[in-house]
Amino acid sequence: MSLTAEPSAADFAASGGASSHTLTNCCKDRLIFKVKSSNNDNYRVSPVFGFLSPGSTTTLEVIRTAGPIKEDKIVINFAVAPADATDAQAAYRSVQTIGNVTIPLFVA
Repeated sequence: MSLTAEPSAADFAASGGASSHTLTNCCKDRLIFKVKSSNNDNYRVSPVFGFLSPGSTTTLEVIRTAGPIKEDKIVINFAVAPADATDAQAAYRSVQTIGNVTIPLFVA
């Protein structure tokens, strides 16, 4: 089971900025994902929850607000989606994570 993120890292200025990442489902099952941030004070992500059909992609937007420089990361946890699920946030509570992708967030 595989989910990829490109680019695999993000660079920001301390004053803030934005980065877009393409998430790709590289397996034969429909996936559900949840995005977590190590720093919710300075980073916002969209979407936080979502579904990816086999072979499909979606765009993850990461926004950084002005703040102190420190090492941060985004972690995308994923699982096989329940067949009848239509609400990713509600459905994610009932699944077991099968993997994750980490995107380091660099600030200069």
